[in-house]
Parts: sequence; structure tokens; C-alpha cells
Amino acid sequence: MATKYALYKGDELLSVGTIKELAEQFQVGERTIHFYMTPTYQKRTSERKGRRLIKLD
Repeated sequence: MATKYALYKGDELLSVGTIKELAEQFQVGERTIHFYMTPTYQKRTSERKGRRLIKLD
């Protein structure tokens, strides 16, 4: 079973799916989706405007 992730922008849930599904839905590369989870991206963006990727169990 593929790992599922939740993609948020601020408090708003944008979507839930695999890395590949999210990349296709938002028309970005899979590496971009992974980047949303990195400390570097989180430092560069605000909590309100930046996207956050959360791994679901």
C-alpha cells in the first residue's frame, strides 16, 4: 500500500493522496511535493501562505 500524505495551505486541507497523485493534481514535480516537507521550505515560507505536507499513517 502506498503512503498517503495530506497537503495543507495554512489551516486549509488542499488534498490527500500519494506523492504522485498530489504532483499530478497540482501540476508540479514529485520532488516539489517532497520539498514541501523539508525544514528549508518551511523556513522560507510562512505558516499561513506556505504549503505543508504531512505524512499520514
